Amino acid sequence: MREIERTFASPVRIGNDLIAIPEGTDVDMDLRVESVSEGVLVTGTITGDLAGECSRCLEPITGHADATITELFAYPDSETEATTEEDEVHRVVDGLVDLEQTIVDAIVPDLELAPVCRPDCPGLCPDCGIALATAEPGHHHDKIDPRWAKLANFGDDQ
Repeated sequence: MREIERTFASPVRIGNDLIAIPEGTDVDMDLRVESVSEGVLVTGTITGDLAGECSRCLEPITGHADATITELFAYPDSETEATTEEDEVHRVVDGLVDLEQTIVDAIVPDLELAPVCRPDCPGLCPDCGIALATAEPGHHHDKIDPRWAKLANFGDDQ
């Protein structure tokens, strides 16, 4: 058994469209690697800083990702390797394990699909696009139903 504590630069962007660990950002891993009868068992935690934008107002937001990993990497010619599909279990290849996809699979499901800068974020005005959080109180646009637009000035000539 080996315990590994490392910080590395994220080789790829890890996340969804609105929030992710950006490529090149430091990611911390605290892992325990054990040789078991069928392969290498990797357990531990992965943490990193998130950057993205609010899904309502598009303002920049930050956060922190913390994920737990428990993954078996099957030895070549093991019973697990022989009885599972290639995409069901990761494999030990040339004595090495590739943790990149395991890290992505652990972090991405825990990220919010629609992150917000604050729970009561009002978003953007649907008519002019101004951030409603910074707009004057009562910001609105008078809309006239286009079917009645010709009557808007009716009676003003008197």
